[in-house]
Order: sequence, then structure tokens, then C-alpha cells
Amino acid sequence: MDILKLIPLAVVAYIVVYIGYNVLNAPDRRNAGQKIGDAVNELHNGPDKAARQLESRTPGDKLQDAVKDEKEDVKKALNQQ
Repeated sequence: MDILKLIPLAVVAYIVVYIGYNVLNAPDRRNAGQKIGDAVNELHNGPDKAARQLESRTPGDKLQDAVKDEKEDVKKALNQQ
């Protein structure tokens, strides 16, 4: 493969990784009232999930928590059968 074809591909890959990194590590810009409102909305899912809403978390942290919660839900669903 010609090296000149790889350079634009490498630049595009770098840009995608850079944007993804910055999006997943963006700071939490909610104010205290918004955090409390989000916590109240999550109370029906349990106090631990509601308490998470009071913390300053990046989108990456929220994604990690969502994956963890779904994994636990799948385990519970499989154990009920």
C-alpha cells in the first residue's frame, strides 16, 4: 500500500480518537440544583443510583456505570429463569 494513502487515514484516525477522548472526559457542568433534580429522578432505581447523580462525573464515568448496571441486570434476569 502506498504511504501517501496511509497518511490521510492516520490523520482521520487521530482526529476520531482525539474527539472521542475529549468527549468522554468532558467535565460535569451541572449545577447543584440539576444534580439534586437528577438524584430525585433516579430514586425509583434505588438510593445508590440516586447518590451517583450527586457526584461530578465525566460522560466516560457515566458510561462505565451504565454498562455495570446493565451487566448486573442481565445476571439477575438469567438467575430468575
